[in-house]
Amino acid sequence: MIPKAKRLQNVTEYYFSTKLREVAGLVNEGKPIINIAIGNPDLAPSQRVLDAIQDSLLHVKAHGYQSYQGLPKLRESIRDFYKKSYRVVLDANTDILPLMGSKEGIMHISMAFLNEGDAVLIPNPGYPTYTSVSNLVGAEPIFYDLTHANNWEPDFDTLEQQDLSRVKLMWLNYPHMPTGAPATKALYEKFVAFAKKHQILLVNDNPYSFILNDTPLSILEIEGAKEVALELNSLSKTFNMAGWRVGMLLGNPELIKTVLQVKSNMDSGMFFGIQQGAIAALNLSNEWYVQINTIYKLRRKIVWKILDKLNCTYDKESVGMFVWAKLPANISTEECVDDLLYNKDIFITPGTIFGSNGEGFIRFSLCVNENELTEALNRL
Repeated sequence: MIPKAKRLQNVTEYYFSTKLREVAGLVNEGKPIINIAIGNPDLAPSQRVLDAIQDSLLHVKAHGYQSYQGLPKLRESIRDFYKKSYRVVLDANTDILPLMGSKEGIMHISMAFLNEGDAVLIPNPGYPTYTSVSNLVGAEPIFYDLTHANNWEPDFDTLEQQDLSRVKLMWLNYPHMPTGAPATKALYEKFVAFAKKHQILLVNDNPYSFILNDTPLSILEIEGAKEVALELNSLSKTFNMAGWRVGMLLGNPELIKTVLQVKSNMDSGMFFGIQQGAIAALNLSNEWYVQINTIYKLRRKIVWKILDKLNCTYDKESVGMFVWAKLPANISTEECVDDLLYNKDIFITPGTIFGSNGEGFIRFSLCVNENELTEALNRL
């Protein structure tokens, strides 16, 4: 047996990778499982996007290698999208790097800036990939607390009291996943000031700006942010293109160039047709956002009714495509999730997979149609 690499000693298989095998096994046994756990958009992309990829297939350059930096038209569309949506001015030639999904960007950024032994600030609760990638590159995850009492924002006074001498990078993610806490300019200003003071690279992961959120923000709107911050964004959630794997990295040209050193050795460019579809998506009118958010609002109302049945509390002002809820005091996260799965055939996400501060919380996805959500409600 060939031994695995040492870098995998502190890395486990992604929770949903293992749990979905269990759920699939239950389905094969005839269990009518309703999956309300995964943030996998079930709605189709715009017809304009589908037409764009179909029309692209006959282009003379459609099937060859593409630029590591993406088509100029794609970068220009990202530039225009950021100016229109976030009031951020970017240079299409130097400030933008298209990605094959923002998840690969997490790895590329970590490989580009972290050495073995460097420390990384990671939100608790937060996206588990920040931790696993840090472990893969030999960096040390240091978790900073986000709590309901502090509106899921960091306590910067507490952070200042820690030893930050080895911290090189800090992950943040607003609108926050899993809690749905929205971004504010005041919060971003605190992050930027903190990063400047301690010479830390900020990376804001920003894929949920347009889901049930009337005030999309970018950390790059903050004065001086480009000196210390990069931003990841994605077409997966906003435009129902999760399987297309289209993301983007934005920020300081020198930082972008450093990430490109890694990326250009990891792939050979994004498929031409997918880039054409992405261009079409980025140029959709506001009618698109109204349409998908109308659907998500209807779904969220049913999820709220489910949570009422479970005697949970939740924030109706949260944003994004998930609903984060606090369980009654006498019920553990694991008990609730297992009870729903094995006794009601309903699969939801335990808050604990996002960190220790997720204990006592559960998460519901809005990527489930109204009929299935209503059936889940009826089962309760």
